Amino acid sequence: MRAWRALRRAAAPSSSSSSSFPADGKPRRRAWETSLSPLERVRRLLPPEEAAAVAQPPQAPPKEEEEEVAVAAPRQALAEAAAPRSGPFRAGELALAEVRRKHNSTLKLLCRLAAEAVLSSPGGLLPHRDIIGRLPGQVLLTASGKRLLLRRPSLDEYVLLMPRGATIAYPKDISALLMMMDIHPGDTVLETGSGSGAMSLFLSRAVGPKGRVLSYEIREDHHNLAKKNYRHWRSAWEIGHVDEWPDNVEFILKDISTAAADLKSVTLDAVVLDMLNPQCALPVVHPSLKQGGVCAVYLANITQVIDLLDRIRSCKLPFLCERIIEVTHRSWSVLPAKLKHYKSSQMVETQENIEEPLQNEYEEIHIEDQAVLKESECYGKDFAADKIPYYCTLITQCRRRQCFYLGQLRIGKVLDSLDLVRFKEDY
Repeated sequence: MRAWRALRRAAAPSSSSSSSFPADGKPRRRAWETSLSPLERVRRLLPPEEAAAVAQPPQAPPKEEEEEVAVAAPRQALAEAAAPRSGPFRAGELALAEVRRKHNSTLKLLCRLAAEAVLSSPGGLLPHRDIIGRLPGQVLLTASGKRLLLRRPSLDEYVLLMPRGATIAYPKDISALLMMMDIHPGDTVLETGSGSGAMSLFLSRAVGPKGRVLSYEIREDHHNLAKKNYRHWRSAWEIGHVDEWPDNVEFILKDISTAAADLKSVTLDAVVLDMLNPQCALPVVHPSLKQGGVCAVYLANITQVIDLLDRIRSCKLPFLCERIIEVTHRSWSVLPAKLKHYKSSQMVETQENIEEPLQNEYEEIHIEDQAVLKESECYGKDFAADKIPYYCTLITQCRRRQCFYLGQLRIGKVLDSLDLVRFKEDY
């Protein structure tokens, strides 16, 4: 055995040299190095003139080029995101002017810019030509020296300041209604009661360019005003923004109770009822509302809610009341406070003189804050150097309180024991 192993060791160098370098002197290639691709095999089976027409497989880009493409794509996306979507003010678009008043209140004025027009405010006059060409967010001085903050209005502010004929649905309630209906881009939504067009604008933005909004109105004056407000917002948006506001609202001058034939060929994803007697519209809209769809109702008092639920029960309509809510909205005024010069510290609201130049105002506030920090050292650790006391006040209005109740009705199987007592806790 040992002799056999010795003979194999002695013959190993000669065999390796003969295997690596054959008689022709060229190194022997491995089998995987000489294998052909499927395309090359087909090319060899074809005649020469047909083989030349067969395309070669595309060459893979080098790794360096792949890395450059991978780095350039995020940079291009960031550059597109960082590009300004709106520029300076232009003639024909909407501008919102804010004027500071007493007790830290603000007066907002909405205007459509024109080269020959003038903005009239309690602080004085400001020609529109001084606004056109300026970027939003700048502070301009009127002829009397008052300061106005100019910027583009949001949809919330436009709805509150636009001309109105009927009482609008307030943005705080509209946002709750949109959450109830769970509207997505591309949905088809029915609205009864166009009013001044506030709900139509929010629905238009919610359904997007591929969606559709059907807005029914029985009064011609409200119908025309809603179309006018919607058209003005779209035209101003196109001037001041890069993208276009969708033209997806169809205003229909017709009583919804007589529109059953028009809705037979329409499948509705959601319905919102903003009318005096919504129970008259439920028998008309429920055949077109998809199974599991939501019908949101906007009512002014709880008596109307009871009448609606009683009509659903008596007519045995296929709706289930899920919840009834009241949306409240409270404003707060939070201002830096200063301490008196006696031991019992009292917090007094800081008065700002808005008529003085901007720089002097900031210097005055800074001096007052420094005085507060020095005086706070006398009152222990409660008023540390990094904790400036603030004065918070709940702003209340003396107007007559107006409550709006939002009801969410979902189409489905009617329960036999449906009764008003079931919704007692919701009241």
